[in-house]
Amino acid sequence: MTRPPDAVIGVTSRASAATRDGGTMRERRWWQLDPGGAVVGLLLAALSMTPSLLPRPALFQGLITGFGFAIGYAVGVGLWWLVRRFVAWRPTTDQRRVAWWSYLGVAAVATVVLAVLSLGWQNEVRRAVRMPEVDGFDFLVFVVGFVPVVVLGIASGRGIRRLYRRAERTWGRAWGTVATAATVVVGVAVLLSVVMFGLDRLYLANNGPAAPWVTEPVSGARSAGPDSEVDWDLVGRHGTAFLGGGPSAADIEELTGEPALEPVRVYVGQANAPTVEERAAMAVRELERTGGFDRDVLVVATTTGSGWLEPQTVDAIEYLHGGDTAIVSTQYAYTPSWVSFVFDPDAPVAASVALFDAVRAKWETLPADDRPQLVAYGLSLGAHGAQETFADLDDVRGRTEGALFVGSPNGSALWRTLTEGRDEGSPQWQPVVDGGRQVRWHSTAGDFGALGPGWEEPRVAYLQHATDPVTWLGLELIWAEPDWLKSGQRSDDLSDSMRWIPAVTAVQLVVDMFMGESVPASYGHNYGDVVLDGWRAVTGDGGLDVAALARIQEVLEGYAQVQPIGSVSE
Repeated sequence: MTRPPDAVIGVTSRASAATRDGGTMRERRWWQLDPGGAVVGLLLAALSMTPSLLPRPALFQGLITGFGFAIGYAVGVGLWWLVRRFVAWRPTTDQRRVAWWSYLGVAAVATVVLAVLSLGWQNEVRRAVRMPEVDGFDFLVFVVGFVPVVVLGIASGRGIRRLYRRAERTWGRAWGTVATAATVVVGVAVLLSVVMFGLDRLYLANNGPAAPWVTEPVSGARSAGPDSEVDWDLVGRHGTAFLGGGPSAADIEELTGEPALEPVRVYVGQANAPTVEERAAMAVRELERTGGFDRDVLVVATTTGSGWLEPQTVDAIEYLHGGDTAIVSTQYAYTPSWVSFVFDPDAPVAASVALFDAVRAKWETLPADDRPQLVAYGLSLGAHGAQETFADLDDVRGRTEGALFVGSPNGSALWRTLTEGRDEGSPQWQPVVDGGRQVRWHSTAGDFGALGPGWEEPRVAYLQHATDPVTWLGLELIWAEPDWLKSGQRSDDLSDSMRWIPAVTAVQLVVDMFMGESVPASYGHNYGDVVLDGWRAVTGDGGLDVAALARIQEVLEGYAQVQPIGSVSE
């Protein structure tokens, strides 16, 4: 039996689908939608409008909804194909026409209703993270994000289907499938190569000269300063910011009212030496030259993907310990963390292992009673690299004298092991492990102390927010509801309307990652207001009184500026 043509939006039975049924072959025109794809796509698009961790503007909402529709469309096409295979009944032309007009009506009503609901949902999220509410939904900007994603998604799917049909006619079903799969794989590989090359060129240019307001160091306590083997012109943009910034001894004395030393800052850029081992060896020589091994606290810091060290964090420990500190780091890439993680996820681990092992090897040769407190630190992708340097919690505590991991990514093995082994009754967003005896989590002031005084040294501390998408975005979010969204484990910082939706929630958090720094401190991927608490817990308070600590905290909080949506400094 020859099946009647598929219906289309606003088109009569002249239009038909590029499907094979009963031996008849018909081409679906570009404006036609697959019935199953249209229905499931509309459903997931509607669900994508629901709230997630952070507020999102209309453009980003359009992108999310576009991806939701595209994913749903692909699923719906497959389901509709199965229905046609196993169900003999076919609708008449009039029935199809009525169905499509009904679909258009439902879609129009859903658009209006969801625009209103989305505004309420987004304001609910904005209130949760202490941001001002918005008073309207920018539909035109939404469309700018939505339409290109949908068009590209459907066009790509149809292109692959047509390629398969032609290959099948030429070589048969089996070889046609192989040829199509091979073509798609090669095409994707070429596209990724082009994208990777473009991103590499873009961020290589950004990694170049220092910012105009950054000056080359004149202190012997800094890499690229007098007698340093580190070339200032090769240290990279974030390296120059680190070496040319931060408080001086005079700045620290003025703020704390206590005598201070000039802090030691050692940084080796990716262009300063060709391999991670050579950069690590150069860093150790720089520590020796600057007297870093003679300081009270020595921080081995793993940078984010672009080589960035967060100013509030590195300045905080220098203020806290009166400049009697040394911070050492090396650059392993110049692309943002998400690019570095996608294209070279092993880079931060290799750099962290090489640097920590080299520093610790020298540190072990010093007298046990006359060597600095050795501390590991990392933020975001840097936290991933720093954690992967160690086999487990015992290894961290056995090879360091403290560790501070900030905004840990979801894929970090140590974080996952500790979180999965948390004490019963403690939520995933703020876990308790062994009563807080060796490791503790901190989000807002007072969290460390809430577990009592039994925190043994050396201490391992995590700074973690319930609204940080970097921490909660994992592959399993596509198919499994996370503990942090389950009843009884949810943080008060989450919107009451946020619910886990298969695939959709994962897409929402991908977009949330680009807005992680566009919310006030204490939310998202911003930790500048709690880093002083982290350092005090791990390294001690430096003997400062309450008033001095309060002044440091005030200065650090003055750094925090909400960045524009989509701005990713790391």
